[in-house]
Amino acid sequence: MPKFAYVGVDLAGDRVKGTQKAPSRGDAEVALYERDYRDLRVTEKKNILQYEISGPRIKREQVMHLSRQIAAFLRAGLPILDAVHAIGAESDNSSVRRMMHDIEDGLRTGERFSDTLERYPRVFPEFYRGIVRSAELTGELDMVLSRLAIYIQRDLDARRKIKSAAMYPIAVAGLSVVTVLVLALYVLPKFEDFFADLDADLPWPTRFMLDTSEFIGNWWWAILGGVAAGALLSWLILRFERGKYARDAFLLKVPVLGTTIQYALVERFCRVMASMVSAGVNLPEAIRVATDSLKNRVFIKRLNGVTEQMLEGQGLAGPLARTELFPGTATSMLRVGEETGSMDTQLEVTAEYYEDELDYKIAKLTSLFEPIVIMVMGGIVGFVAIALVSAMYGIYAQVEI
Repeated sequence: MPKFAYVGVDLAGDRVKGTQKAPSRGDAEVALYERDYRDLRVTEKKNILQYEISGPRIKREQVMHLSRQIAAFLRAGLPILDAVHAIGAESDNSSVRRMMHDIEDGLRTGERFSDTLERYPRVFPEFYRGIVRSAELTGELDMVLSRLAIYIQRDLDARRKIKSAAMYPIAVAGLSVVTVLVLALYVLPKFEDFFADLDADLPWPTRFMLDTSEFIGNWWWAILGGVAAGALLSWLILRFERGKYARDAFLLKVPVLGTTIQYALVERFCRVMASMVSAGVNLPEAIRVATDSLKNRVFIKRLNGVTEQMLEGQGLAGPLARTELFPGTATSMLRVGEETGSMDTQLEVTAEYYEDELDYKIAKLTSLFEPIVIMVMGGIVGFVAIALVSAMYGIYAQVEI
C-alpha cells in the first residue's frame, strides 16, 4: 500500500508531520481529517525501486493528454483546482500523479496555475508556460489548453513520420553492415584456404576481396578503435557551441536533407508563434520563445536580430526574409498577415502549409535514400559473387590446361 507524507496542524494549533498508509491520496487526506488534522499538505512517498522503474520524466504524449483533460474539465465548469485533483487521483502514472498533486498543493496555497508549471521546466516547455500565463490573464485557459494539445499532437505526428521514414533505410543499412562483416570474417576466409590449397592464379577481383577480408580480420581492433576515437572526437567537438553551430550549418546544406530540416524548423516556428500570438502573448516575447524552441544554432543566431528590426518599424516578414532561412512562400504569407491584421491566422496557415510540404520532403528523402542503400548493398554482394564465380571458372580453366 502506498505511503503518504503529510504536514499540517492539529486542533491545538501545533504543527504535526508523519506518514500515512492509504490506497490513494484522497483516502490519506480523509484519514488525517478524521484525526483532526487541518491545513494538510499530503505528498506521495516514493521508494528507490519506484524511482528506478518509473523515473522522473514525463513524455510529451502525457502532457498532451493532461492539456486536453484539463481543458475539458474547465469547459464543463469545473474549477482548475478540482480538475487537477481529479486528474491526479485517476492517473495510472506515478510521476504524473505526484506532479499533479504538487500542482494541486501550489493552487491551494494561492499560486496561479502557470506558477505551478514553472517547477517543471523539463515537462512544460517555455512556450507552453508563457501561453498558459497569458491565457490566465485573458480568461481563455480552456481554449488555449485545447490549442496546446492540438499543437503537441501535430508535433508528435511530425516526429513520428520522420522516425518511421528513417526506420527502413536504417534497418537496410544495418543489414548491409552485418552482411559485409559476416562475409569478411567468416565466409571469405574459408574460400581463401580453399584457393590456397589449389595453388592457382586468382583474378584481381578475387585477390582484392581476399586481401580486404584478411585486412579486416587482422586489423578489426584498429578499425573499431578508429571508429571509437572518431565518435569520441565528435562528441568532444559537439560539446562546444562552435561545434554545434558547424553541425547545424552542415546539415542545412546537405541536399534534400537540408531542405527537409529547414521546412521542419519553419513549421515549428510558425506553429509556436501562432499559438502564442492567439493566446495574447506580445509579438517580441513570442518571437523569442519560438526561436529558442527550434534548438538549431543557425536559426537562433540569425533570428536574434529580428525582434530589434521589428521594433524599429520594419515589420516581421521583411526581417525574416533577410535571414535567408525562410522560403519566399512563408514570408509572403506573413506579409499578408501584417497588412490585413490577421497575423495569428496567417501563422497558423503557414504552419499547416509547411506541415504538408514537410510530409512531401520526408517522402522524397526516403525514396531517395532507400535505393541508394539497396544499390550499395547489392553492389557489395554482387562484387563478392562475381569474385567467387570468376575464381571458380579461372581455376577450372587452369585445371583443364
